[in-house]
Amino acid sequence: MNTKIKNIIFDLGGVILDIDETIVYKELEKMGIKTSELAHSKEFIEIMSKFDTGIYTAPTFRKRMKALIGQEKMTDEKFDSIWNAMLLDIPRERVEAIEKVKKHYKIFLMSNTNVIHYDLYVRDLQLRFGYNEFDELFDKSYFSFAEHLEKPDPRFFELILDHEGLLPEETLFIDDTEKNIKVAKSLGINTYHISREELVRNLFENGVLKDGIV
Repeated sequence: MNTKIKNIIFDLGGVILDIDETIVYKELEKMGIKTSELAHSKEFIEIMSKFDTGIYTAPTFRKRMKALIGQEKMTDEKFDSIWNAMLLDIPRERVEAIEKVKKHYKIFLMSNTNVIHYDLYVRDLQLRFGYNEFDELFDKSYFSFAEHLEKPDPRFFELILDHEGLLPEETLFIDDTEKNIKVAKSLGINTYHISREELVRNLFENGVLKDGIV
């Protein structure tokens, strides 16, 4: 057992929540939209960043994104259905694993997300697991749209460390994105770069980090 780790910060998408962004692109391609060009366009990246950091409201995001893809007449319901298609599931065994981990560590959630996605997976959390908010499953959850910061901005990590009084050397950050891992490391935080194929529950045994993880 690694006794130096007292706090664990979990990413959401790709770690706790299964996601597949390609589903959204496939739906858009059916409409004749060239998603390879869209995903790398400066305007798309800017709209996404402003929505994920809470600068744009959901109505503004829908309006600007529908205009960008040439689908101004698309209903909000249809747009949200396509946009949310990437969100798959929070497996029950993953929630049960997190519940065990919480008995041994202070645990936090750190996610780049937006209000449209947030509303959907919070409903899933409520209906399937009985938690009203992620703050009930974790000691505290931090979402980019609420904090007006997004990974890999080091200020997002510093905000959590400061607000929670965490020491970097006693903290482990688990994420599936290399650029986020690099920034966390630069701040002295222990990291584990988990792949989409790995299962987060396999990093623990009865809620305790396995030897060799850190």
